[in-house]
Amino acid sequence: MRMRDIAQAAVAANEPLPQSYHRLFRWWFAFGFPAFGAVMTIIWLMIAKPQIF
Repeated sequence: MRMRDIAQAAVAANEPLPQSYHRLFRWWFAFGFPAFGAVMTIIWLMIAKPQIF
């Protein structure tokens, strides 16, 4: 939501995106990989139904 607010403020002021936006984007992107992997693992567990115990 902060990225959205920063982008809207930049458009309203007719300025380029500030460094804070790019920093937040890097964090968002970095956390996206583990989150995507976790979702894929959950889907695999639901489909494969491996015998764990």
